[in-house]
Amino acid sequence: MIRVVLADDQTLVRAGFRSILSDEEDIEVVGEAGDGEQAIGLARELRPDVVLMDIRMPVLDGLEATRRITADERLEGVRVVILTTFDADDHVYGALRSGASGFLVKDTEPMELLHAVRVVARGDALIAPAVTRRLIAEFAGRADRQPDPSPRLNALTEREREVLGLVGAGLSNDEIAGRLVLSPATAKTHVSRIMTKLAVRDRAQLVILAYESGMITPGWLA
Repeated sequence: MIRVVLADDQTLVRAGFRSILSDEEDIEVVGEAGDGEQAIGLARELRPDVVLMDIRMPVLDGLEATRRITADERLEGVRVVILTTFDADDHVYGALRSGASGFLVKDTEPMELLHAVRVVARGDALIAPAVTRRLIAEFAGRADRQPDPSPRLNALTEREREVLGLVGAGLSNDEIAGRLVLSPATAKTHVSRIMTKLAVRDRAQLVILAYESGMITPGWLA
C-alpha cells in the first residue's frame, strides 16, 4: 500500500486529489496539511511514502518544507512530488533543487497523477526528458552560472560519468542503453551504482548534480 500525505492550503484541491487517490486499491491518503509546517509534522509522524506538496502555502512554502523533509535522515524513505499551477522552468528547477522527486501541474490528468505517485513511491524520479532539456537550455545559459564540479564525481568510473551525463540530459534507461549499446538492465545497474556512490536520493538529484557540475551544456547530445 502506497501511503500519501496531501499538502495544499486549498481544501477543495485536497478533496479533489483525495477523491482520485482513494479510489485506487494500492493507494491510501493518510493525512492532509494546510501549510508547510503541518506537512513536515505529518511526514515525521506518519512516515508516508509520498507527499504531494503545493509550492505556495502559508506559514512555510512547499519548497522550504521539501528541503527540510529531504534533509531529515529519519525521513529518508519519504518522497516529495511538488504541485503547482505554473509549468515554469524556475519552479521546476527550484522543486528539484529542494530535493523533490517529481513535479506536477495541478491540472494534470488523473491517470498522470496516479502514475506519478506510483513512480515516485518505488524510488524513481518523475521528470520528463523534455522538461530536463528545457531546464538545461535555460539555466546553462545564465551569465551568473558557474560550474561547481563535485569531488564526489571522482569516485565514478569513466563509463559511470558517461551514464551520469546522459541521465542529466534527460535520457531514460532504455535510451541510455540504446546510445551506449547496453542492455536496459545494465543501464539501470549503472544508474543505481552512481546514485549509491554519489549518495543521492533519486534520479532527479542526479540531473541536478550533472547540471551544477558543468557536465551538461546546451546541445550536449547533438
